[in-house]
Amino acid sequence: MKPAFGLAIVGLGASLAPLDIAVNVALPAITAHFKVPLGDVQWLVICYVLVYGSLMLVCGKLGDLFGHRLIFRIGLAISAVGCAACAAAPDWPLFLWARGAQGIGTALALSCTPALATSLFPESDRTKALAGFASTMAIAAAIGPFLGGALVELWGWPAVYWVRVPLALATLALSGLLPSPKPDSRPFDAVGAVLLAACMSTLLLSLTFSQRREIPGPWALAMALVALGLIVAYVRRANRVPEPIIRPSLFADPRFTIPNVLNALANLAGFAILLLTPYYLVNVLKLTPLGVGIVLAMAYGGSLTGAPLSAFLVRRIGQRPTVFAGVACVGLGLLPLGFTGIDTPVLVVAALLVLEGMGQGLLTVAYTDIVTATLPARDRGVAGSLSLLTRTIGIVAGASVLTALQAHGAQGFMNMAGFLAGYRFAFMAAGGGLLVVLLLSLLWPGVWSAKPRSGRKS
Repeated sequence: MKPAFGLAIVGLGASLAPLDIAVNVALPAITAHFKVPLGDVQWLVICYVLVYGSLMLVCGKLGDLFGHRLIFRIGLAISAVGCAACAAAPDWPLFLWARGAQGIGTALALSCTPALATSLFPESDRTKALAGFASTMAIAAAIGPFLGGALVELWGWPAVYWVRVPLALATLALSGLLPSPKPDSRPFDAVGAVLLAACMSTLLLSLTFSQRREIPGPWALAMALVALGLIVAYVRRANRVPEPIIRPSLFADPRFTIPNVLNALANLAGFAILLLTPYYLVNVLKLTPLGVGIVLAMAYGGSLTGAPLSAFLVRRIGQRPTVFAGVACVGLGLLPLGFTGIDTPVLVVAALLVLEGMGQGLLTVAYTDIVTATLPARDRGVAGSLSLLTRTIGIVAGASVLTALQAHGAQGFMNMAGFLAGYRFAFMAAGGGLLVVLLLSLLWPGVWSAKPRSGRKS
């Protein structure tokens, strides 16, 4: 099979996750159909993100132990069933259970996609494979809102789920053509998997609860402390077993830890565009819904440019300088948005979104390449799922942090002036804070040196 065709199959399956953005457009219709309070809609997101985020690393390890293609195909099958169950759910509780099943399918399929993508190409073309994978994700995320709007308008909210059923089944049929090398026979640490999944789910839940006014603050703090206790238990367990899900000692090296932290922070800061910019475009610049969609798509257009550029730069200047440049572009794209107002030309906003998106594209490919090169080749599933997990943690944390920043900047005012003050403060804090952290990372010697690392063999 030609690598490009195999990458298209993998990308088709991976697109199921970013296409879930279409659900955001359908939220009002879903709320009305099930007759649930607006506050309960949060569980639609929690049941999905919590499940796939908490299982991501474990599913990546399952791919390393039992074959990435096998786990990918199981995930596609469960995703198809989960999407169909969401569309056909007769009541709200069953709908939420179906969202959880969809999350399981996403974790299984998505965790193995970076490993499958890189397995199709020679090791020397690893960044090219990762760039193609990142481009596919960006395209799916860009068309998600447009697709969601059209489907809801034509056939109602269930269509945003039904449309992914044939997509998952078609990918499942084609995925039989993907190569499936026999993995090494290694033990699976079930206890460690439970501890790690429990830690991730508790951490993500604490981040989610921290932004809910109806949930007392001590609950979120208590869950964060539980997550801390679980990670301590996992570290102790991982240091005793011969084959842990992921080795904690990896994070003792700043050259590995700092890019992971910056990826999470860049996604936290970048989430401000999806969370706050739509309100600015509609209420301040008075754009139509179509205009809002076009402007927001500029960020994903930037990612489409940044991903192949990242592959080029990694070959020319190395992974780490490219990651540094990517994070810098994200910060430099976000910070000026904190100075926009009612007279700002929409083209200026669009240009800044392109710059931010380009930074995300540069960062995603080069950072994933660092993780892939650092972990042994037999742990490609864990490497890919780690890069996806740090992104998820950043986005979930962003929903809490950015909401708090906007509210603080608004200083209690609910009018347009209050919104603009909060909007500007959130973007200045997000972009400026990211740039400050990036500059502070220079204090660790050697973190950004372009020392080549091609991947470990064992």
